[in-house]
Amino acid sequence: MSSNTFITGETKRTVDDRFRISLPAEMAQAITDESGETMLTKERAGCLSLWKAADWQNRQQQGVDLIKQKIQSHRLENRWDEVQRLGRLLSTRNRTIQLANRSRCTIPEGFREFLGVQPNQEVMIVGA
Repeated sequence: MSSNTFITGETKRTVDDRFRISLPAEMAQAITDESGETMLTKERAGCLSLWKAADWQNRQQQGVDLIKQKIQSHRLENRWDEVQRLGRLLSTRNRTIQLANRSRCTIPEGFREFLGVQPNQEVMIVGA
């Protein structure tokens, strides 16, 4: 699938005892790149996103380029503490994962709390 593929639909899934979720096959295919990697990211409280790793890297690089432009134009001169805080925040908000058999992904520990999910709880998977 191309990186411009629009994923539609929604489906309920149950988080198992090992914090795994089985994704619909079409969604799993759309978010997995040639290396089999998928990027799991924290969006907003209670919401995680899955991306093709290359697409996420491109998106993140665009943000870094924007910050660099602002630094070079001296628009952030007196805000270094905020820039450093932003860098730390962004570096903890994503993780590369591999989808296992049957398109299952395991939710890493720090992401479980962010999502607010417990074993045997239903979650909604939404295309976007």
